[in-house]
Amino acid sequence: DVDHATHAFGLATPSGIISTTGVGGLTLGGGLGHLTRKCGLTIDNLVEADVVLADGSFVKASEEENEDLFWAIRGGGGNFGVVTSFLFRLHPISTVIGGPPLWPLEQAPEIMRWYRDFIAEAPEDLNGFFAFLTVPPGAPFPEHLHMKKMCGIVWCYTGPKEKADEVFAPVHEVGTPALHGVGEMPYPALQSAFDGLYTPGLQWYWKADFVNELSDEAIEEHMKHAEAPTMHSTMHLYPINGAAHRVGKNDTAWSYREATWGMVIAGVDPDPANKERITDWARNYWEAIHPHSAGGAYVNMMMNEGQGRVRDSYRDNYDRLAAAKRKYDPTNLFRVNQNIKPSE
Repeated sequence: DVDHATHAFGLATPSGIISTTGVGGLTLGGGLGHLTRKCGLTIDNLVEADVVLADGSFVKASEEENEDLFWAIRGGGGNFGVVTSFLFRLHPISTVIGGPPLWPLEQAPEIMRWYRDFIAEAPEDLNGFFAFLTVPPGAPFPEHLHMKKMCGIVWCYTGPKEKADEVFAPVHEVGTPALHGVGEMPYPALQSAFDGLYTPGLQWYWKADFVNELSDEAIEEHMKHAEAPTMHSTMHLYPINGAAHRVGKNDTAWSYREATWGMVIAGVDPDPANKERITDWARNYWEAIHPHSAGGAYVNMMMNEGQGRVRDSYRDNYDRLAAAKRKYDPTNLFRVNQNIKPSE
């Protein structure tokens, strides 16, 4: 709905990587996506919100009204009320150059080492998230790649078209890709590219962490778990640098501004019989790689992992969030979430 409303005017705002993601949850948790390096998180582009509080009252939250609530809902999740309206800042983004090159899985260590250095210095017009994946058995992927275990980087370039060849030149020089799926397209086409793969009704088990460095040792651990157990299961590394770094860690509730990536390990499958299989893979993978993380995680990619993990994910912003919770939801009505307890 957001893309439909904005694209007609040649505009866009950061809104994840799948067009069916709900705008409410995406925004309140932070909002990583294709435009993070260029435009920041979704919350960095939130101007104001209308909120129904636990006592039934209706308020506006912005830099001018209920500033403490506005601060809290930018990353604090659904802890403070029901948001009925968002006002976003838009950017002149219409056509992008995007999509994934794919490499055989055995090339992943080389690709990951290159990626960690490249994305740190790449122009902010270029975003790219790294993925371990299984090639789906259908268009637009060629038949000889169907169900192959591979790695890829999903690019999104929003800069001047005449500079695209120069920007992408280093991408063409790394590894031996099995597919180069990068091309010019409307931004909503990139946003919806994975909608057909991740349809409603799938079984999901998530584990996540923020990551500062992708060391050689971490890459070795990644490779031990890179072959996902099902076609839909995956690991993504979403870059957080660029524009997202220019917001202070205490300016919004979203604390990990200095992190380089948000990592998610997602065990996914349509068959409930595979519940333990995808859960065990995600848990074992996370337990192996967590020692190489920054500590906390992106709350939109966490399961029910206990109060300690919630605190770890907000760090020194947690006490301020708890104070806002006491003010706006003292009985903890809104608690089916990554819950912030009202302060005493």
